[in-house]
Amino acid sequence: MGSHSPGSRLRRTLLASFVAASVAVPVSGAARAAAVPAPVPGASAASAPLPAMTLAALDRRYTAGRAAIRAAGRTATRHGDRWRASMLRAMADPARHFLFFDGRDGGRTAEVFGELSGAGRIAVVVPGADTNLDKYGPLRGGSMRLLRMLGDRSAVIAWLGYRTPGTVSLEAMTPDRAEEAAPGLRAFVRELRTAKPAARISLLCHSYGSAVCARAAPGLDVADIVLYGSAGTTADNVAALRTRATVWAARGTGDWVGGVPHTRLRLPFATIGLGADPVDPEFGARVFAAGDGGHSAYLSAGSLSLRNIARIVSGQVPSEAGRGA
Repeated sequence: MGSHSPGSRLRRTLLASFVAASVAVPVSGAARAAAVPAPVPGASAASAPLPAMTLAALDRRYTAGRAAIRAAGRTATRHGDRWRASMLRAMADPARHFLFFDGRDGGRTAEVFGELSGAGRIAVVVPGADTNLDKYGPLRGGSMRLLRMLGDRSAVIAWLGYRTPGTVSLEAMTPDRAEEAAPGLRAFVRELRTAKPAARISLLCHSYGSAVCARAAPGLDVADIVLYGSAGTTADNVAALRTRATVWAARGTGDWVGGVPHTRLRLPFATIGLGADPVDPEFGARVFAAGDGGHSAYLSAGSLSLRNIARIVSGQVPSEAGRGA
């Protein structure tokens, strides 16, 4: 009888998924974006602390980021990757603003939407799996739509600061990439807080990005941590995140991630699964309505999830908020 228990079925499901991912990884093509070479960026463009938030200081930082993008574009052209070169030419437009840029290994960057120097509320969007320079459009589009919802004295930062896993990969089922990413996100938000001490800062964490945010959360001075489309955070509950921020969670009724087993299976060679479901009442997050959208639709134009996320960033109560689902 024990072999047919819910726990046993869950373990078998996770193991089957693990095997499927093992087979899929070599043929998924997920490594293509990381295969495009790029130069080592200058320290001012990639690793220097965030500047004082004056227009002049930000302009210098944006200029350094633009120089790094153009250098990466020249390398991509020499490599013969027309798609990446075209993408980088668009990113180097003087109307766009990047706090840092590193084109290596799929890409790391933080793009600013809105006027950061005068922003009283700032949303940092942390994307999930399969986000890289070749698949950057959805992250940028969602960030722009959110800024339009927020209005004046707001800024949105699209933080692609880590090596994201492929959607169908071993890494997407383990906390390893989140552990690698968390120190960078923690440092970025702390520098942002130092530069903008009076701003209301919110972390918006999509899909695997919620595991990144959870690993970075302890002691981080933000108002909100918003988990949406999450397969888990690696934490058992909100208390385990060790944060004073209000933790929110949502999942659209059309999101396939609802069918993912929300547990963790410790094997001799790996820990598989990302743990408890953030919209489960026992997790303890404040759950808000996300409508009927799918996994990539949370920041879609006109969506209920976009409106509610904008309300949270603005310090307002979203619709259908409460404890548990």
